[in-house]
Amino acid sequence: MADQALRDRVEAALREVIDPEIGLDVVELGLVYGVEVAAADVAVQLTMTTAACPLGEQILEDATTRLRAIPGIGAVHVELVWEPPWSPDRMSPAAKELLGWSA
Repeated sequence: MADQALRDRVEAALREVIDPEIGLDVVELGLVYGVEVAAADVAVQLTMTTAACPLGEQILEDATTRLRAIPGIGAVHVELVWEPPWSPDRMSPAAKELLGWSA
């Protein structure tokens, strides 16, 4: 499987990972800081909106489970990162609008 095709599947899987408190996926919320694909192996860097997020572990587990379910996937590594700090500026315009944060 080509790296770009796998990367597209990884992004689609991450769009299914919902922050239960906000009701939006981690991609739209700007919580995905990095995706690396090498052969069939995937490494993803995620952050949370706050270090005090009570559902952070659940979100990481959901991401890992969904990524491992992709056909042809190899190793999966999901890392929680805090730099740079998350801000609402990372959200997609659609997410901002849904949350009433659009200008």
